[in-house]
Amino acid sequence: MRDLFHEGMSRLGAAVTVLTTDGPAGRHGMTASAVCSVTDSPPTLLVCVNRGNRSHDMFVKNGTLCVNVLGSQHRDLSGRFAAKGAKARFDPAGWTTHATGAPVLSDAIAAFDCRIRSREEVGTHSVFFCEVQEIALSKGETSGLIWFGRDFHHLRAAS
Repeated sequence: MRDLFHEGMSRLGAAVTVLTTDGPAGRHGMTASAVCSVTDSPPTLLVCVNRGNRSHDMFVKNGTLCVNVLGSQHRDLSGRFAAKGAKARFDPAGWTTHATGAPVLSDAIAAFDCRIRSREEVGTHSVFFCEVQEIALSKGETSGLIWFGRDFHHLRAAS
């Protein structure tokens, strides 16, 4: 069942994001695709993170995260944040901060700066319910980065 589940999930396309945090536990980030909307009142996202990932405990301790939605120009950045032990994750891309202090990618196609309001543990993962504090949207033309069929794909916005 596990292998069949993995194969089925590879056929569910998802936006590629970089989740970032900063605070008492330090600055950190990771690549993720397990992000979705919960409600718009108050604006809340659901974010799933493997408890074995070294970023997990930093998100918990800091209580914040920013969901940086990547564009097609961010494929290399996605790889940097997915690699184990990558020291230069936050270089040379341009970063800023907003309400929570979590790093916000300056040219993300969208960035959702959040406070983690609650957490539920399911199997190997924590499901974070993240209340959006601030949103930044890119200006101009955008092209999304999608993970589908175990590979990256580019998605152009309608004109």
